[in-house]
Amino acid sequence: MNKVTIIAGPCSVESREQIIRIAKKLKELGVDYLRGGCFKPRTDPDTFQGLGELGLDYLIEAKEITGLPIVTELMTVEQVRKYARYIDIIQIGARNMYNYDLLKEVGKLDKPVLLKRGLSATYKEWLLACKYITNNGNNKVILCERGIRTFEGETRNTLDIEAVPYIKHNSNFKIYVDPSHASGKRYMIEPLSLAAVAAGCDGLEIEVHDEPDKAFTDKEQAITPDELSKIMKIINKYM
Repeated sequence: MNKVTIIAGPCSVESREQIIRIAKKLKELGVDYLRGGCFKPRTDPDTFQGLGELGLDYLIEAKEITGLPIVTELMTVEQVRKYARYIDIIQIGARNMYNYDLLKEVGKLDKPVLLKRGLSATYKEWLLACKYITNNGNNKVILCERGIRTFEGETRNTLDIEAVPYIKHNSNFKIYVDPSHASGKRYMIEPLSLAAVAAGCDGLEIEVHDEPDKAFTDKEQAITPDELSKIMKIINKYM
């Protein structure tokens, strides 16, 4: 089994001190990429929307200090044109999977794009969204299963574990799994991560905060660096 790529970090960049502090801890654990939200598309407009460009400045500084490459979401064509050069993997969120102008714009780039599956998107719709990127010249697409909307109301979403073998069998794209958004429950992160690895995923994107209960966004699904370390040790045991 190949090494599983680990993307980890807080849902939101909250301050310079916060993201640098967390980045240093994740560097010690040996994660591959630091993630942090700067531009936050939230369902509730009255909730924290991210620090924007200032947050990106803090994320870039954390990269400079630790050497960790960074992953963050961009939401508009204008943001891609302005900020893409500073980001190592550009994330396209679930809400923007159908934003075809945005997909075409990241298709012009020569860097990885992490395309999250839409809330109710079929596999075919997801793969067709990829074509908007690849048809514009960028073949560095990574798909991310982050849970889909079902009738179940006890969890944030429902992780579609079948997506992993389906994508690997029916495409040449890498597929990562985001157990944090799939469940919205921190106690589920470990078992869902292990299930995703067993199914053959290429990577995991996990929300990590050193003080989860104080996180500005999605505190219920954030785990601590120590909890991430435990998951990584179990995974590495079987690599």
